[in-house]
Amino acid sequence: MFNKFSNRREFLRYGWLSILLFLNSCSKSSKSVSLALQNSFYPESFKETIPNFWEQKKVNFGNVDLEKNKNIILNSDFTLINDGWINNLNFDEFTEIKKLTLFENLDNRSIKFLNTFDTNKRNKMFPVGVIPYAIIIKNNREIIKEAKESWDFLLSKKLTKRIILPESPRIIISIAEKIQSSNSLAKLKSQAMLFDDQNSLNWLINSDACIAIVPFSLCSKYLKMDSRLSIVFPNQGVPLMWHFILSKSDINYEILVRWINSLKNSSTMNNLLSQGWYLPFKNSLLKSNKESMKTKFFGPSYKCWDNSWSFPVLTNAQKIKFERFWKQS
Repeated sequence: MFNKFSNRREFLRYGWLSILLFLNSCSKSSKSVSLALQNSFYPESFKETIPNFWEQKKVNFGNVDLEKNKNIILNSDFTLINDGWINNLNFDEFTEIKKLTLFENLDNRSIKFLNTFDTNKRNKMFPVGVIPYAIIIKNNREIIKEAKESWDFLLSKKLTKRIILPESPRIIISIAEKIQSSNSLAKLKSQAMLFDDQNSLNWLINSDACIAIVPFSLCSKYLKMDSRLSIVFPNQGVPLMWHFILSKSDINYEILVRWINSLKNSSTMNNLLSQGWYLPFKNSLLKSNKESMKTKFFGPSYKCWDNSWSFPVLTNAQKIKFERFWKQS
């Protein structure tokens, strides 16, 4: 009887040890998941959705030729990147995302934008967010009504040298194309006080500037702390910044799927919305707009969304044409 009990106790002890070893191995494998990302433009609400056991590795996509950045991307399981840097990646290093159920959840705008990429890129990129650009106005409430309709107000004489434009020539050119005026690009450039992305709102608050055009995700904290600032999304539409995740292999697909599905949680979506991050999934825009009305949180109107535009990857010929056009203006 004693021997039988002893064996059972020993059996249970070994059983518990096996379970602990299994859990420990799972924990170690989880901690091995790594994500390469450039922190710019990611609001805190989005970074908080990234699982704690993912190791976040900061990378500069503008300098991917540097050995350090190459190694970070090469040795990370996932890479998070916005559409402006897509051409800087070597897509041969990534694998196709084969979970069709993920793509079935995407809305029409996301699918349409993905289809502008070639097959090798399209099948390896999954959109996880889109950020609209916004117009931030300081101490000039009288121009809000005009700004809500179109981008033409940017050429007003009282705004000369008082506008902070994005650093991206392509974004500036796309806005100039919406302005109903001859030689609109040259005129818009002459209105600029400076061209900046990361520090544009600091410049706006602490200088004579009146207008800054910035990603919505950078605005929320400034709008809360400075009552002089107003935010506008023209009905004519705004530029859109897309964010994608790419994977090195299909080993961690289930982890990836769980994370993406967690973004659809209503509480998570509302937190993301409050900091200007929109999910690219079916009905998410409808839910976002309803939440905006409920919380009085101001975002783009349906009309603005319908008229907003994205930036497909340029061919080399198109890139040369854009650079020439920019310099000539």
